[in-house]
Amino acid sequence: MEKIEQIIKQMVEMMGFDDFSVNYSADNGKISIFINDNLISENNLPTIVGNFDTVVKLIAQRNGVDFAITDVNNYRHKREDLILEIAKVAARKSVAEKKEMPLPIMNAYERRLVHTELSKHPDIKTESVGEGKERYVVIKPI
Repeated sequence: MEKIEQIIKQMVEMMGFDDFSVNYSADNGKISIFINDNLISENNLPTIVGNFDTVVKLIAQRNGVDFAITDVNNYRHKREDLILEIAKVAARKSVAEKKEMPLPIMNAYERRLVHTELSKHPDIKTESVGEGKERYVVIKPI
């Protein structure tokens, strides 16, 4: 992974960023990139994370690593926390009102987070609904 970290550092430098750090966590396979620059805002962070994720996965695959999650400026971590909070609130509401609660459209990774988190609650069940990029989770009371 050290080689991959070096390649990513070179890539970020070549993009013109001076104040940044790249860290790899062996615990969760996550590569965290922190870029301190005024050009990076909350508005363009989703695009930046997606682009970095694609490039880092290609770099990792070329270097024999199958799995790498990229997080730029903790965007992914904050989004995971938000998704889980929305899911927990919807689960409580589903039980209280005894009705199904659909969540917003999510990618496969985000849906898996919701299914895993809510599997701990015996009074609800979750189901993914929809096709392709339009898939979302529905929380159902039991």
